[in-house]
Amino acid sequence: MSQDTPTTTVAETPGAAVDRAAHPETGSDDAARAAIRGRLRSGVIDVAPVLGFTLSLSLTHRVAVALPVALTVGAGGCVVRLVRREPVRRTLGVIGIVGVGGALAALTGQATSFFIPSLVMHSVMAVATPVMLLLGWPPMGLAVGLLTGERTGWRRCPVRRRGFIRGNLAIMAGSYVLLAIQLPLFLSGQAVALGAVETLGPAVLALSTLLGWRIYRRVVGTHRCLDSHPSAETAHPLERTPS
Repeated sequence: MSQDTPTTTVAETPGAAVDRAAHPETGSDDAARAAIRGRLRSGVIDVAPVLGFTLSLSLTHRVAVALPVALTVGAGGCVVRLVRREPVRRTLGVIGIVGVGGALAALTGQATSFFIPSLVMHSVMAVATPVMLLLGWPPMGLAVGLLTGERTGWRRCPVRRRGFIRGNLAIMAGSYVLLAIQLPLFLSGQAVALGAVETLGPAVLALSTLLGWRIYRRVVGTHRCLDSHPSAETAHPLERTPS
């Protein structure tokens, strides 16, 4: 009876599940597209406080008026996510960033100081991402692994790892373009223009993410991993595509 157990387990495994295990990137297509759409929708909520700050600043030219508007819009984003039964941690983080930026703007008297926390985070990612790519840990692969539940299993496949690295280059390029526009605006004190670019940021990053995913799929092609979850006894679990 005990010898029949492995056979029974295999027989009960649905064909679709077997295919996803053999080729996890195929099963992650829908998840990745849904994640991009969700990221864009979430990005709109996240930049709403920045949009409120920018519009009110352009109309009143007063930081004391723009800051309460930004905080109020951020609180409205929390309400929207509560109504939609979505996690509010990200929105609370955005409100925290708005609060820090508002404090800096109030202390310095410069409206551009409102954007310092966001610029710092973008700059850190601009430096950290190339290092992670060189180490073989592309953020794109980590994000897809979390979305699909595969975690870091893709790192065992050289083809998929190479695909994630090349795809991540497109995302990194989009981030660099935004940063190259934002920094001169910040240094020249153009707060309204800086806010406008910050508001368009999620759309640019969503498009670059979509492009990165297409690059990843093109690199992977028809390659299939023989075993996405190798056991300790398996020495060479992956099928290599001929170069």
